[in-house]
Amino acid sequence: MQERQNLAARVEAVRALERDLSEAVEFAEMADAEGDESFLADARKQLAELKARAARAELEALLSGEADGNDAYVEINSGAGGTESCDWANILLRMYTRWATAHGMSVDIIEETSGETVGIKSATLQVKGINAYGWLKTEAGVHRLVRISPYDSSARRHTSFASVWVYPVVDDTIEIEINPADVRVDTYRASGSGGQHVNKTDSAVRLTHIPTGIAVACQTERSQHQNRDRAWKMLRARLYEKALQEREAAAQAVEDAKTDIGWGHQIRSYVLQPYQMVKDLRTDVETSDTQGVLDGDLDAFMGASLAQRVGATRDATEA
Repeated sequence: MQERQNLAARVEAVRALERDLSEAVEFAEMADAEGDESFLADARKQLAELKARAARAELEALLSGEADGNDAYVEINSGAGGTESCDWANILLRMYTRWATAHGMSVDIIEETSGETVGIKSATLQVKGINAYGWLKTEAGVHRLVRISPYDSSARRHTSFASVWVYPVVDDTIEIEINPADVRVDTYRASGSGGQHVNKTDSAVRLTHIPTGIAVACQTERSQHQNRDRAWKMLRARLYEKALQEREAAAQAVEDAKTDIGWGHQIRSYVLQPYQMVKDLRTDVETSDTQGVLDGDLDAFMGASLAQRVGATRDATEA
């Protein structure tokens, strides 16, 4: 149902763009025919807004990863910089909350540890909304702030760091689907005690999952049907355990990829002094509207990073 709703929302978004574009073009043609400059200005504004909506829809079409449509956990940790970094982590918390709210998503604070003086040492948010993980995954990394510290009586410039890590919300109730064609079924006579019927018929069952090599067997029940049923349950349990192990290994790989929250590891710099500039070091996207970014205007950075990721994935696939 969630996938159906996501697809329906995407289709409706395209149809809405088509309707609004048709209306905007008609409005522009009327304004041009009448020579009304104020109406023409309104038409240009509408077309500019439609262009931005179309660009965002194009980027959303890139969100095709397995977990991109899921809700997301956002973990923020202060790093090198003491009191300053705790305040910076709190600013990031506010920034992502504002971004989520502006895009119709809800935010729940799951965990928050306050700093000794100001700000936070760490916080974990759950962002709920369509494609929350797909967008926010581009924000994972170390963020660097340069500013005149409001907590320094000498008004000196300070550099602070905070890390952001993003994980998809995944339901622990994993539904294991097994293709019967991938399972070899062997029957044989049970050994040991069990009575004359058990020992003289092929009541024991062994299932082998060919893609993974996992094999299970059951011979404790009196009939082949009962043993087959229990063997299938055992096989699902084994595959479920394997899925959990793979998930833990993937999570550990993310943990191993984490670096120090300090110099040389940042993905984005936010410079408030001596000039105003926010620059993403991965995509070279930059803006002088630092206040807008800190108020949650992150779409340009997210979009560029997402396009870069998709391009890199395509290049690797083609290679």
